[in-house]
Amino acid sequence: MSGIYGVSVDMAGFETFCGGNLQGEHESCVELAVIPSAGPAYALRDSKPEGVGRELRFTETELDDFVRGYARRRGLKL
Repeated sequence: MSGIYGVSVDMAGFETFCGGNLQGEHESCVELAVIPSAGPAYALRDSKPEGVGRELRFTETELDDFVRGYARRRGLKL
């Protein structure tokens, strides 16, 4: 997995997902992007300025497993 941290996300197109407390710009938002040239891999980060450069990166399989587990724990249907 360390290889996906060696790839730049400067050109990645992050999509913003917001919810909850929306009292200010970028509040309660996360951003997700496909990591260019890293195969099926993704970067997840906080949209607030203090979160810049501290993203988490996942292979597609890891992210899929997380989403399924999170949905199951919350009782959500996919």
